[in-house]
Amino acid sequence: MQKSVAYAFMLAATLGLAACDKPSENKAQDAQEARTEAQESMNDAAKESNEAAQKEAEAAQEAAKEQQEEAQTPPATAPAEPAAPADPAAPAAPKQQ
Repeated sequence: MQKSVAYAFMLAATLGLAACDKPSENKAQDAQEARTEAQESMNDAAKESNEAAQKEAEAAQEAAKEQQEEAQTPPATAPAEPAAPADPAAPAAPKQQ
């Protein structure tokens, strides 16, 4: 009878200890979850940074294109046709009174 009581006590103790979580396991799982979240956060930040850089590059290309177009078009205040040069060889007509 003492053996059966001892076996029952040992079984109960073993099950009781097995049911308890080890703090080191919890810390390891928490650390893994934190590492995963940090990696996801870094990936999101990198993605946003790439998108911002792409938008900045597109804006720079657009500004360069506008500057190039402005340089190619003549100013609006310039005369459309050059003035005719004076002909110094032709004599002036005399004034009639």
